Amino acid sequence: MARINYWNPEDEKFWKAEGKKHANRNLWISVPSLMLAFIVWQIWSVVAVRLNDVGFHFTEGQLLSLAAIPGLVGATLRFVYTFAAGFFGGKNWTVISTAILAIPAIGIGFAVQNPETPYSVMLLLAALCGLGGGNFSSSSANISFFFPKKEKGTALGINGGLGNMGVSVVQFVTPLIITSGTFAFVGGKQVLATGQTMWLQNAAFIWVIPIAIMTILAMFKMDNVPGAKQSFADQFVIVKRKHTWIMTVLYVATFGSFIGYSAAFPLLLKSQFPEHLSLAFLGALVAAAARPVGGWMADKLGGAKVTAFVLVIMGIGAAGVIYFLSEKQFNGFLFSFLILFLASGIGSGSTFQMIPNIFIPKEAAPVIGFSAAFAAYGSFFIPKLFGWSINATGTYTTAFYFFIGFYVISFVLNWFYYQRKAKVASSVVKQAS
Repeated sequence: MARINYWNPEDEKFWKAEGKKHANRNLWISVPSLMLAFIVWQIWSVVAVRLNDVGFHFTEGQLLSLAAIPGLVGATLRFVYTFAAGFFGGKNWTVISTAILAIPAIGIGFAVQNPETPYSVMLLLAALCGLGGGNFSSSSANISFFFPKKEKGTALGINGGLGNMGVSVVQFVTPLIITSGTFAFVGGKQVLATGQTMWLQNAAFIWVIPIAIMTILAMFKMDNVPGAKQSFADQFVIVKRKHTWIMTVLYVATFGSFIGYSAAFPLLLKSQFPEHLSLAFLGALVAAAARPVGGWMADKLGGAKVTAFVLVIMGIGAAGVIYFLSEKQFNGFLFSFLILFLASGIGSGSTFQMIPNIFIPKEAAPVIGFSAAFAAYGSFFIPKLFGWSINATGTYTTAFYFFIGFYVISFVLNWFYYQRKAKVASSVVKQAS
C-alpha cells in the first residue's frame, strides 16, 4: 500500500478527494482490533464465574479479584499506550498491541483445564489480559487524527462503541462456546457435578485466530498519519492542563461506570439472581451500542449538554438499582441497571466528543488516551467496591450511594466549566494550547 505523505482532514477538498476514504479504511480495521482487545480484557468477567464449576476452589473474593485485576493493569497500561501511538505511529502500534493479545488467550486456554493451576498463575494471566485494556487509549488517540473536527464525535463513538461491544460479545459467546467441543483437540473436557460437559478452554482459544487475522490486516491495510508522531515529552504537556483533569473526571463517571459495571455485573447476577445469569451480556451490549449514538448526539446538540443529561439519568438508574436490589425484584433491578448502562454508553460518546473541541489536535489525541486511562480503573475499583460493600455492610447497595455522589460531583463540574458560559469552549481552547 502506498504511503500517505500529506494529511489534513480539515482541508475540505482533500477530505472529499481521498482523506475520507483512507480514514474510513483505518476506522473499520481499528474497530474489530479494538473489539478483540476488549474481549481479552474482560474475558475473566465470564471465565471467573465458571472456575469453581470445573473443579477450582477459589473464594468469592478471589474470583472478584480475577475479574478486577485486568482492569487495574489495563488502566495503568493506558498511560503508556496513550503516548505509544504518537511515538511509534498508529499503524505500527496497532499491529504490536493486537498481536500480543494472543499471549493471555493461549495461556488461559491451557490454565483453566487443570484445577491444580495455582491461583498465582491465574492472577498472572488476569494481569496479562490487562494488555487488552491498554489498547483503547492508543486506538482512540490514533483515530482522532484521521477525522475532521466536525466528525470526530461520530468517528470516536463508532470506534469506541463497537470496540466496547467486545465486552458484550465475550459475555454472550462464552456460555455458548464452552458447551462445544470445538477445541477439544487441544484439551480435554470438564465434567461438572451436574453431569454437564464443558470445555472452558474454548472461552480463550476461540479468539486466537481472529487476533492473528486482525494483526495481518492492520499490518498491510492501516496507515501511519503523517505529522502525527510526537515525542513523549511533547505529549506529556497535557498533564499541566486544568481541563485535562476535568475531562478525566467526566470520563471516569461515564466510561468508568460502563467498564466497571460490565466487569462486576455477571458476578453480581450470579450472587443475587443466579437463575438469570445468562442475561449478563445485556448491560455491556446496551452501553456499547449507545456509545456511537452519544457521539452523534454530541456532534448535533453539544457534548456538554448531552453529558449533563446522562449524568442525571445515571443517578436515577443507580437509585433504582438500590431500591429494587433491596426489594429483591429482578425485573426492576435489570431495568434500572440497563438504564445505567445506556446512559453510561451515551455519556462515553459525548465526553469524548467534547475533548477535540477543547484542545488543539495534537493535544486532543493524548488527552483522549489519558482520560481513558483513568476511566479504565473503573473496571478494577467498581468490582472491588462491590466486594467491600458486601463484606462490610452485607449488601451491594452501599456501593451505589458512592456512585450517585460521584455523578453529582461530575454534573456540577460539567455545568460550571462547560455549560455555564456560551463562550467557554473557545476560551478553553486558548488555555489548552
